[in-house]
Amino acid sequence: MLRSALLAASRSPQVRTVVEKLPPTRAIVDRFVAGEPLDAALAASDELAATGRRVTLDHLGEDTRDAAQAAATAAAYEQLLTALKETGLAKHAEVSVKLSAVGQFLPQDGERVALENARRICRAAADAGTTVTLDMEDHTTTDSTLGIARELRADFPWLGVVLQAYLRRTEADCRDFSGPGSRVRLCKGAYQEPASVAFQKKDEVDRAYVRCLKVLMAGEGYPMIASHDPRMVRIAGQLAEWNGRKADSFEYQMLYGIRPEEQLRLAESGATMRVYLPYGQEWYGYFMRRLAERPANLGFFLRAMATRG
Repeated sequence: MLRSALLAASRSPQVRTVVEKLPPTRAIVDRFVAGEPLDAALAASDELAATGRRVTLDHLGEDTRDAAQAAATAAAYEQLLTALKETGLAKHAEVSVKLSAVGQFLPQDGERVALENARRICRAAADAGTTVTLDMEDHTTTDSTLGIARELRADFPWLGVVLQAYLRRTEADCRDFSGPGSRVRLCKGAYQEPASVAFQKKDEVDRAYVRCLKVLMAGEGYPMIASHDPRMVRIAGQLAEWNGRKADSFEYQMLYGIRPEEQLRLAESGATMRVYLPYGQEWYGYFMRRLAERPANLGFFLRAMATRG
C-alpha cells in the first residue's frame, strides 16, 4: 500500500508542492539526481568515468502536453550530446529518453512528434559517436514506444529499448528484440500496474526477470541488466558464462546514488558497469519512484527529515 501511495503521489501536483518545500528535500534529491544544470551532469559523468563506470544521462521530464516543451527537451538533448562530444565524454556516456517528454502524449499527432524529436536526438548521438536508449513508462505506452523504436532502428540500428519484466508480455518482447545488434535494458518495472497486465508479487516478478534474462543472454543482442538485486546480478553473470558471453557483450546498470560500492566492484572486476544519471529541474516524479522502489530509500528520506526539519 505504501508503494501504491508513493507512486500515486509521483503524479500529484499538490503533493509535489508540499515535498518541494520540505527542508531536507534538496539534500536527499542530490543523492539520486546529479543536479539541475548541464554542467552538473557533465561533472558527475566525468567523476563516474574516472572510476571506470559508464553513464546513461536522462534529461528529466515526462508527460509533456505542450509541443514547444517537447521540442525544447529535444533541443536540450542535442545540447547535451554536443557537450559530450566536445568534452570527450561521449566514449563513456550515452543518453536515455522518455518519449512522453518529447511529445508522445500530445493530443494531436503525439506519436509523430515524438518520433521526429527522437530522430533529432538520435542524429545528434550518431554525430557524437554514442547511442540512445528509449526509456519505458507505464504499460499504456508500451506498444507506442516499441513501434517508434522499430521505426528509428531502420536508420539507427544501435537504438536501445527498455523492457519491464513485471509486465506479462515482456518475455515475448524480449524474444522480438533479442536479434543481432539489438540493445535491451531489462528492468523490473517502477510503475503501479493492474494485475491483468503485470505480476504483482515480488517472487513472480523475480521469476519473470530471470526468464527474460535467459532469453536475452541466449540471444544475439546486447543485454543491459538494470538491477540492484544481488541475486539478479549473480544470475546474470552465471547466464553470461553459460552462454559464452564476453565481458563486452553485455552490461550491468544501476541508478546514480544506489549501491555505489557494488557499482565500483563490478567495474573493477572487468564487467561493463553503467550508471543511470538523471539531471534537470523535473526531478519530482523520478525521485518519488525511487522512494517507492526501495524501503531503504524512504527510510533515508524520513531520517533526514527528522534530523534537518
